[in-house]
Amino acid sequence: MTVAEVAPQIDPATLLAGAQFMDAYRLELDGEHLDARQAAERMMARAPRWVDALLVLRNLMVAPFGLKTSGEDRRPPSDIIGIFPVVSETPERLVAGFNDKHLDFRVVVDVATSGQRQSITATTLVLTHNWLGRTYLTIIMPFHRLVVRAMLRQVAA
Repeated sequence: MTVAEVAPQIDPATLLAGAQFMDAYRLELDGEHLDARQAAERMMARAPRWVDALLVLRNLMVAPFGLKTSGEDRRPPSDIIGIFPVVSETPERLVAGFNDKHLDFRVVVDVATSGQRQSITATTLVLTHNWLGRTYLTIIMPFHRLVVRAMLRQVAA
């Protein structure tokens, strides 16, 4: 299955007002009938080992700056997929993410069905708050593109 970068088709003002970064990747599937939660669970509930290793490294590197690690929060979320708290959900769209002192982050999983074909789109939005957020975003961007593609491929697995 091929994952393609696509132009984001969402209004960032409704999901993360002021977002300075947004990208989207799409996977086309035949014969699947997933809702947004099922697609998000396939995508985020487990990660390839190399993604887990990158996350461990990331957590070690950001801990001295007091940043959240692996979706930790002061109060446990009532609903979480993988490491991401669910913000909102409909059968066609699941929004997950969290806010931190350096940036706010959302991942949006959209599902569109046409006949026997389904499109699963993962859109990422980021709102940075300070120099640490902007630096962090710059450093992780090459990894982000690889990770999102790998995670989206898991929907077809």
